[in-house]
Amino acid sequence: MELLVDIHKKLDSYPLEVTFNLQKKVLGILGSSGSGKSMTLRCIAGLETPKKGKIVLNGRVLFDSAQRINLPIRERRVGFLFQNYALFPHLTVAQNITYGLTKLPTDEIQQRLATQLQELRISGLENRYPHQLSGGQQQRVALARALAIKPEVLLLDEPFSALDTYLRHQLQEQLIETLSTYSGVTLFVTHNLEEAYEVCQQLLVMSEGQVIANDDKQNIFDHPNTYTVAQLTGCKNFSPATVVSANQVKALDWDCTLKVMQPLPQSPAYIGIRAHHLSFTSDPNAENTFPCWLVRTRETPHRMTLYLRLHSSLNNNHDYHLQAEVFKEKWLNIKDKPFPWYVRLDTVKLFLMPE
Repeated sequence: MELLVDIHKKLDSYPLEVTFNLQKKVLGILGSSGSGKSMTLRCIAGLETPKKGKIVLNGRVLFDSAQRINLPIRERRVGFLFQNYALFPHLTVAQNITYGLTKLPTDEIQQRLATQLQELRISGLENRYPHQLSGGQQQRVALARALAIKPEVLLLDEPFSALDTYLRHQLQEQLIETLSTYSGVTLFVTHNLEEAYEVCQQLLVMSEGQVIANDDKQNIFDHPNTYTVAQLTGCKNFSPATVVSANQVKALDWDCTLKVMQPLPQSPAYIGIRAHHLSFTSDPNAENTFPCWLVRTRETPHRMTLYLRLHSSLNNNHDYHLQAEVFKEKWLNIKDKPFPWYVRLDTVKLFLMPE
């Protein structure tokens, strides 16, 4: 299974220029609002028409501006799960799921319906209408409808954004299970970094209509290639940097010299480290270790974000150098220790980025 996309389309504020080649994987598409993520899916589905370019699915040309090919939606074999589910309110669950199967024999339609009801765990709901379903049930029905046509590509546009945390987690697990046996290509648009990491093998990062990164998810998170990619994938700690030696850089905003393992770019503009990669040590002489003082904290149910100032203490709670994220068990172990604490910036976890 292979999807080749090379499209250009004029949007209101910038051009959309997207190129990628995906082979039987789940591709997560990340980017800020308005970056062109959903528009890319709509072009693949045939809901929007690019100005130029081509879209090829398993050797079938869905769109080619040069050859004037633009297959209608019904011929593309694309399953699309919208953010708001887009179920037909006047149709039952069974009628929604089988909506795109009208040309098949009745026996085949009933077989596909039974398969989807069982696999998505919605048996017993087939005679209900969408308004009689919970949000999670509606989402499962919408996914069943998308899969019932046996699509060659499955497009998921923020499918969990309207659900509460508990339902979202349940349906993430359902989706992972479903995709494990799905033989086609999947594109999954999301704002949720943890969701993207859990569901997808590969990530494509977009900014203002452009693809700025496309790689294995581990490489994207461990070695973001630009400042913008690091920001969009959740990094909170950056500093302008200058080269000191072959394996050392000066982090200007943090006022410290750091040993790095990553090969130095010709002129690294920034150095970064993710908040959960900072660690605390009792050894002040450890590599890349600096005295720090706690400026303020922010609390979530499971973690603490610690805002740290290096080298000296100040009373201004907006003047900090780094953010560290720790689980609450770790926080309980360190919160009453006298200052200074010692924070370590692991050489393996630091990454360098060009301008």
